Formats: sequence, C-alpha cells, structure tokens
Amino acid sequence: MTIAVRVSDKLVHEARTHSKVDSRSITGQIEHWAKIGKCAEENPDLTYNLLREILLGLEELDQGESSEYSVG
Repeated sequence: MTIAVRVSDKLVHEARTHSKVDSRSITGQIEHWAKIGKCAEENPDLTYNLLREILLGLEELDQGESSEYSVG
C-alpha cells in the first residue's frame, strides 16, 4: 500500500544528499533510514554495521544465497 506522508523539508534535503551517495531514490533513502531506525529501536545493543550485515544476510537468504559461517 502506498500513501502520501508529509516530512520536513530538512529531511528531504538530507535524504536527497545521502541518496546520491548511496544510489537510492529520495524515497528509498527515507525508507532505508526508517528500516534501520526500526531495527535499532528493537535491538538497542547492536551497532549500525551489525544491523546492516544482518539485513544483508537476510536478503541473501531470501534470494537463495547461503554459505556456512565459521567463527574465528
């Protein structure tokens, strides 16, 4: 479902800047921040990099990519 949401001009400006660096649309950048923010609130002890790696791993599994992980 798609709905229109009002956000501040400042957020749009910041999203525009970051979206160019990360090769995302402005909407995609804001969605990315929302997803990371939600994960961070649900897992306050995890770092951004760890959250990102977990999300990447989940996406790889969804696409049928998997490999054995070894510690150490």
